[in-house]
Amino acid sequence: MLNIIFMGTPEFAVPTLEALLGWEGCQVVAVVTAPDKPAGRGRQLQGSAVKAAAESHGLPVLQPTNLKAPEFQAELKSYGADLQVVVAFRMLPEVVWNMPPRGSINVHASLLPQYRGAAPINWALIHGDTQTGVTSFFLRHEIDTGNLIYQDAVDIAPEDDFGSLYEKLKGAGAKLALRSVQAIAAGEAPSIPQPALPELRPAPKLTKETGRFDPVRQSAPALANLVRGLSPIPTAFTQLPDGRTLKVFQAQPFSDEEASGPDMGGAGSWYTDGRSYLRLQTADGLLDLLDVQLEGKKRMPVQDFLRGFDVKLLG
Repeated sequence: MLNIIFMGTPEFAVPTLEALLGWEGCQVVAVVTAPDKPAGRGRQLQGSAVKAAAESHGLPVLQPTNLKAPEFQAELKSYGADLQVVVAFRMLPEVVWNMPPRGSINVHASLLPQYRGAAPINWALIHGDTQTGVTSFFLRHEIDTGNLIYQDAVDIAPEDDFGSLYEKLKGAGAKLALRSVQAIAAGEAPSIPQPALPELRPAPKLTKETGRFDPVRQSAPALANLVRGLSPIPTAFTQLPDGRTLKVFQAQPFSDEEASGPDMGGAGSWYTDGRSYLRLQTADGLLDLLDVQLEGKKRMPVQDFLRGFDVKLLG
């Protein structure tokens, strides 16, 4: 039986932990997750989703602030793990990922080597991809570059946004992780160097500016994909002419050819009938905003937004 230490923090990692706990061929001896953080209006300390799942199963939980601390590493070693399974955690120092005799494996939400980095789900949508997937691999020095174990492809539907694709990949990642651990336990796990592709798309950490509309440079399809990739969180946004911020949760290119004639204004111009539609002229085509949130207000369909908004402010 494999003794496993599981490392992860967000909800994305919980199904993998549950899958490992449900297999009789391994024993999760401890869980490592992020320290509690202030959350909510009261800013009270709140544990991670992985911590809650681990405690519900009575598992020891380690929450180091410094992965290089000798005290943490000594405690980690005391559990005598054969393997470490890492899902949506932070970068590990070599002394940690190289500690177990079977090493450490990671489950990443892309088809590596594409989308190495912190936000693979978001960037696949932002680029308008129609397929992504999950990858299991052995950890090594450079982030997301270790030898591959398994990969499973997942189709991206036209209606998928970050929220729905996150759910798809969360389940696919759990199945892949269990299959990978079972192969390691049987001594049958592949270890294949990642292929050298001519063009690699990175998946850097998102910033606030990632979500800012640039209708002068971006087309309607590109902005629609940006909205998909950041909805429902952290959300794409634009500025109304009066300076207020408008978050956009759903949008699509407006395909009516009559709406892109020579009488239309330049990129950044707004169009509305004050009742049913709100459209933004982009570098190429009109973007139809469908689901929005004005700063200080609730999220709502654009028709509800327009009922309470002075459309003269768009002039």
